[in-house]
Amino acid sequence: MSWFKRVEKGIVTPTEEKKETPDGLWHKCPECKTVATMAEHKRLLYTCGNCNHHERIDAAEYFELLFDGGLFTELDADMHSADPLHFVDTKAYPQRLTATEKVTGLTDAVRTGHGQLNGLELVVAAMDFRFIGGSMGSVVGEKIARAIDYARQHRLPFLMISRSGGARMMEAGFSLMQMAKTSAKLALLSEAGLPYISLLTDPTTGGVTASFAMLGDFNIAEPGALIGFAGPRVIKETIGKDLPKGFQSAEFVLEHGFLDFIVDRKELKARLTNLLTMLRSTEVAVKPSTKSAQQV
Repeated sequence: MSWFKRVEKGIVTPTEEKKETPDGLWHKCPECKTVATMAEHKRLLYTCGNCNHHERIDAAEYFELLFDGGLFTELDADMHSADPLHFVDTKAYPQRLTATEKVTGLTDAVRTGHGQLNGLELVVAAMDFRFIGGSMGSVVGEKIARAIDYARQHRLPFLMISRSGGARMMEAGFSLMQMAKTSAKLALLSEAGLPYISLLTDPTTGGVTASFAMLGDFNIAEPGALIGFAGPRVIKETIGKDLPKGFQSAEFVLEHGFLDFIVDRKELKARLTNLLTMLRSTEVAVKPSTKSAQQV
C-alpha cells in the first residue's frame, strides 16, 4: 500500500533558518474579526475598514491627528498628583502613580496643548485611558481648568476630548471637587463668548459625564462610544429591568437628544474645521454691530 508511505521527504527547514512573522504587523478587529495590516489600520486612523469599529487611541494620537504637522505647545506638562488622603488599596497610591507613569510615560490622565488645526488656533485637552482608567483626579481637573484659562486669555476656542471611567477613588472628595471647578471655568469661557466643543469617546462615564463632558456648546461623539454615568450592569441591577438594545451607545444618546452629532474619526479634523470656521465667521459678523451699538 505505497500510498500510505511518504516516498519523498517534505520541505525540511533547520530551526535556525526558520523565520517568524514579527509581532505588530497585523491588526484583528475585535468586532468583526477582519484582519488588516497595521499600516492600513493606522492609515484609517485606527478604525476598521470593514465595520468601522473605532479603536481607542491615546492623547498623543489625537494631537497628531488634529494639530497641523503634529506640532503643538504642551501646557502644564510636569504636573503630578499628590496623595492628600494617604490612600492604600492593594498598594499605596504614590506607588501606583509611579508605576503608571513608568508604564505609560504620562504624568496623569490628561494632556493639554495649543496649536493649529488647518490654520485655526485651538486649545485641546485630551484624556488618556491608560492612566488609571482615565480617572479624574486633582491634576486632571487643574490641567483642564488651566487650559480653559489659557483659551480665555488668548481668546481661543477650546476642545475637550473625554475618555474616562469617572472620578478617581484614591482622591475621593478632592476628585469630586474637580466637577465643580471645571464647570465653573467653562461658565467663564462661555461668558467670554468663546466656543467649547466636547468630544466624547469610548468610554465616557461617571463624574466626567456629569460635569465638563456634557457642557459643550457642541457635544459630539465618535461612533459606538459608551456614554453614561453609571454602567449598564449597575443600572440594570438597580431598576431590575432589561435595558434597551444599544443602551448608552453614542447612537442611543444622540437619538435621545444629548448629542449634536456623531463624527467618524476620519472626518473629525474636517468637521471641526468647518465648525470653527462657522463660529469664527459668526463672531466676526456680530462684532461690528456690537461696536456700533456701543458708539450710539
